Amino acid sequence: MTEVAQERAARASRFAEFLRFGVAGVANTAFGFGAYSALVLLGIPVSVSLLVATVIGILFNFLTFGAFAFRQLDLRRLPRFLLAYTVVYLVNLALLDTVRSASSLGPIASQLACLLVIAPAAYFLLRATVFRMRDDG
Repeated sequence: MTEVAQERAARASRFAEFLRFGVAGVANTAFGFGAYSALVLLGIPVSVSLLVATVIGILFNFLTFGAFAFRQLDLRRLPRFLLAYTVVYLVNLALLDTVRSASSLGPIASQLACLLVIAPAAYFLLRATVFRMRDDG
């Protein structure tokens, strides 16, 4: 295979991976957002609701992202996944606080707005730190 053909194949593979991440992300987001919304509606404080939804979603997300999106399900990656999700949670919490205080949006609509930033950021963080290409070393 020529170098140009290899580069095209690599780009196509990354694009397919990004699409699979999007599909898994929709499922993960629906699960996590549903859990968060239910907890908020039950009167649980926003920060606790976000933490609980994040924690219960982690294993589900690890399975869907690892097995489906990145095709690299390996439990040895779980510690890095947990660390990456800790970063995602902390950034999400700070952004959520900012959106809530800077707008008239409620906690559920604010979190929905945050997802527009958090979801793509999570992809790039997971790709760079947890699910690197097999030949990356």
